[in-house]
Amino acid sequence: MDNLDQLVASAMADFATASEPAKLEDAKARYLGKDGSLTALLKGLGKLPAEDRKAAGAAINVAKEQVESALSARREALRNAQLEVQLAAEALDVTLPGRGRGRGTLHPVMRSLDRIEQLFRSIGFDVADGPEIESDWHNFTALNTPENHPARSMHDTFYLQGVGGKVQEDVLLRTHTSPVQIRTMLAHVERYKHLETLPELRVICPGRVYRVDSDATHSPMFHQVEGLWIGEQVSFADLKGVVADFLRSFFESNDLNVRFRPSFFPFTEPSAEIDVAFMSGALEGRWLEIAGCGMVHPNVLRSGGFDPEKYVGFAFGMGPDRLTMLRYGVNDLRLFFEGDLRFLSQFH
Repeated sequence: MDNLDQLVASAMADFATASEPAKLEDAKARYLGKDGSLTALLKGLGKLPAEDRKAAGAAINVAKEQVESALSARREALRNAQLEVQLAAEALDVTLPGRGRGRGTLHPVMRSLDRIEQLFRSIGFDVADGPEIESDWHNFTALNTPENHPARSMHDTFYLQGVGGKVQEDVLLRTHTSPVQIRTMLAHVERYKHLETLPELRVICPGRVYRVDSDATHSPMFHQVEGLWIGEQVSFADLKGVVADFLRSFFESNDLNVRFRPSFFPFTEPSAEIDVAFMSGALEGRWLEIAGCGMVHPNVLRSGGFDPEKYVGFAFGMGPDRLTMLRYGVNDLRLFFEGDLRFLSQFH
């Protein structure tokens, strides 16, 4: 028994001096391992006389329980000590002020849209909105677009699927905001149908549009702003004056050259492309296409409920994304749609 007491005392001392779990497991092996001291005593019970075997076995088991209890206590102590160290390293100073959440800001394209709306409102234009899921009639037919026009192709337009996954060729994502012009014209005529002469209609139609087009310079979703002015005496000269004044105000530059090149659009006649040339900066002297425009085609006036024999008007369409790139010096359209805070945070 004296040997057992000494063995237990020795095990406890070794466990107490084990400063880390690995050393504690080494100490355990010396007493409780396959070749440990207590294990050897248990193996030797078979060599004792039968009358001594029971008492010796009981004494060894008591010693083994004491060693295992000391081992468990030391393991728990080491775990607690390790946890204390970890908690100390990860401690939070709750007296420090909170970091707070950064303030958001408008997307640069939305800034441009707000600026465009503000400038056109200042010269008497209203702002109209319409659905992004459109009918074929509003998007194409009412705008004098022929049945075989390439824009109607599934390669250029997102048509929507109906029941059973079948493509509905009369329902699509709008390819421009011109359908809003048609809807606004019809609503205007209905509102003032009791009058012999309709008031002038001046409106811009900003919004998202969709086309099957995606590369380094195009996105399948982008923005447009289209404008419309209808009255009894609206001329191409009015169109030139409105557009040129808007562009010079938007870019805050009177040294901006604006030119109109003959072109073709199904919904206007005559039609023109609008180019600008900056007189200073990186784009000095270089002509850039900004918008398309023209006098509203008589067929479009009829679709909108206006009598083309009495009323005339002009329309234009431009891309706020391109205007934003020029205004802020952005050289890659994709930056507007990636959500990179390093880019967006520059526009506070």
